[in-house]
Amino acid sequence: MSVPPPRPAHNRPALIALVCVVALGCLALAWWQWERFDSATGSGQNLGYALQWPLFAGFAVFAYVRFVRLEREADEPVAPRGDKAEAPREIPAGILPERPGAASTDDPETAAYNQYLAHLHASDIDAQIRTADLHSPERNAG
Repeated sequence: MSVPPPRPAHNRPALIALVCVVALGCLALAWWQWERFDSATGSGQNLGYALQWPLFAGFAVFAYVRFVRLEREADEPVAPRGDKAEAPREIPAGILPERPGAASTDDPETAAYNQYLAHLHASDIDAQIRTADLHSPERNAG
């Protein structure tokens, strides 16, 4: 049994029917809002809606046409460019600012402060272990 060839996007009846229903529905809503605007209880809001609904209908048609074009372009093979092939681009040196280096540990004040922070961290860990009662012999026996 042979498989039928795939239909082009612009010949898909369900999609065309959907776009037609959406566009006609939007135009019907525009007509309804226009009639409401013409009535005694109509307002400027109804006029605004009456002018917006045709734009929505046009967008539905535009989206369908754009979909068909994109699908057609995706099916076409990409032709290689006639000129030389482009190599991956690299950022030349000197364009971006240099990254700052790590602070040197030559400063005795910084080294003392880092040791103080390490001591605080170690004592905090010890306090958490004692609070969780992880030093008890029955838990650690193994």
